[in-house]
Amino acid sequence: MKLKVLITLSILLTTLSFAQEKKKEKVKFNQELATSLGADQYGMKAYTIVMLTTGSTKIDDKAKMGALMKGHMANIGKLADEGKIIVAGPFLEKNKENYRGMFIFNTKSKEEAEQWVKTDPAVQAGVFSYEIFPWYGSAALPMYLKHHEEISKENP
Repeated sequence: MKLKVLITLSILLTTLSFAQEKKKEKVKFNQELATSLGADQYGMKAYTIVMLTTGSTKIDDKAKMGALMKGHMANIGKLADEGKIIVAGPFLEKNKENYRGMFIFNTKSKEEAEQWVKTDPAVQAGVFSYEIFPWYGSAALPMYLKHHEEISKENP
């Protein structure tokens, strides 16, 4: 008898729990926003990913390497401010491809992305090399940078 009551109570609580969940409202399509972001009918667009790899130059001088990394970070900030780079970050683990980090550039042109990545002082010095890939993702991706500034207390 107790088991039957417990099962019935469990079913009742589960039913109430589901009943209390809000039904997700369908988001209204925003044509103006889609157009401003260059979205296709799926809300997507073409980008270019640059995978930074370990370059052929090894710099043991910590001051010189520090200056290159400072320039690397400043260049990322400049490209982001210009709307050219929308995602940048290092990989947290070593990998067999020697990928060190990645950029997602707001262009479908591999040539344009290559011009932009070549402005990086660490790439110019040979500390990083790169591979370039076309990529298809959400056209809303560039909007995250605005919110990133709202949640970061410091910049590296």
